[in-house]
Amino acid sequence: MATKLWDKGFDTNALVENYTVGRDQELDMRLARYDVEGSMAHIRMLETIGLLTAEELAILLEGLQQIAEEIERGEFRIEPESEDIHSQVELLLTRRLGDVGKKIHSGRSRNDQVLVDLKLFLRDEMRQLAEAVRMLFDRLQELSEQHKAVLMPGYTHLQVAMPSSFGLWFGAYAETLIDDMRLIVAAYDIANQNPLGSAAGYGSSFPLNRTLTTQLLGFETLHYNVVAAQMSRGKSERAAANAMAAVAATVGRMAMDLCLFMSQNFGFVKLPDNLTTGSSIMPHKKNPDVFEIMRGKCNRLQALPNEMALMLTNLPVGYHREMQLLKDILFPATTELRQTLEMADFMLANLQINEQIIEDPKYDYLFTVEDVNRLALSGVPFREAYREIGMQVQRGEYRPTRSVNHTHEGSIGNLCTEQIRQKMERVMAQLA
Repeated sequence: MATKLWDKGFDTNALVENYTVGRDQELDMRLARYDVEGSMAHIRMLETIGLLTAEELAILLEGLQQIAEEIERGEFRIEPESEDIHSQVELLLTRRLGDVGKKIHSGRSRNDQVLVDLKLFLRDEMRQLAEAVRMLFDRLQELSEQHKAVLMPGYTHLQVAMPSSFGLWFGAYAETLIDDMRLIVAAYDIANQNPLGSAAGYGSSFPLNRTLTTQLLGFETLHYNVVAAQMSRGKSERAAANAMAAVAATVGRMAMDLCLFMSQNFGFVKLPDNLTTGSSIMPHKKNPDVFEIMRGKCNRLQALPNEMALMLTNLPVGYHREMQLLKDILFPATTELRQTLEMADFMLANLQINEQIIEDPKYDYLFTVEDVNRLALSGVPFREAYREIGMQVQRGEYRPTRSVNHTHEGSIGNLCTEQIRQKMERVMAQLA
């Protein structure tokens, strides 16, 4: 039977145990490889300060490597008697190697151990999220260039306003993702600081070499102040949640646009029949269920920062057990957002564009501003040109020229696709 890391010779009531452990054993499987990685760095450091012999270090590293391989092969599990991933790793080492397995916890607390695991996990998750965002960005840029000459209505107040284009629409979402990427980079930077050695939040009387573990784990820097290191629990997760919520806001807004654009009243785009769903009583229906589910999931993901903020509100300095519940919120969300981004890329790859939208007479008024500007460019004062076109509209005499000549940076005729790509690359380079 597993012995708890905090065992002092008494058993906790089973109801209390089950309630406080919750889903930790299930969720901690996401942290397994990072826990082993953190332990390897920690014991290498312990050997340099004399708390392990070179022989003990070699034995422990071999034991941890075996566990790492079991995790990689999908053979590792957290036994019911173990509270968490930390307990399970130490249990296996002790069971297989004897008393030397009990030495890996010197100079550590579960508090800084889980902090290291989470920071390594978040660092990887932010990298993977960035790659998924980049994939969608590339798709949007490709579609922007492909359809740059196809005009579509632009709206303000959901009223027909001015000409836009599919190139402009796709490109807008591409560039917006760059702002979201900046938040991903920020969350990555916050996670990329080493808390190991802060122990329970107040340091250790062992002569730990925290700089060494920082180097071994590839962190950019230390959380120097040990209390500040513990205070980063929650802050790191909230930073990641804010980045994820920003990405979700962009994708959710795009999904809403596409739900509108697919309706018969708009008719801007459509999907192949096999990517839509039907109705149980209306035989004509071809519903954009994927985009509706995408919109709903993205709305839910946007609640992440608020949910975490409420969990952490008014907590005094130091560790508190409810911080474990942040894993319940964050871990499933990381998977859901990546799946959503992959689905968005797939659906956009199959989107079909209506290239004749703008020919419909109901969009005649899109061109009033173009005609006002054309008069102004010919020398007519702008206010007189505005009044002239306005009166034509009022009298029902307006006939659009239906031509667009936008040349400035970022406009219909000058999308700046390459400049936007370079901007994305500069931001992503910060994750290298």
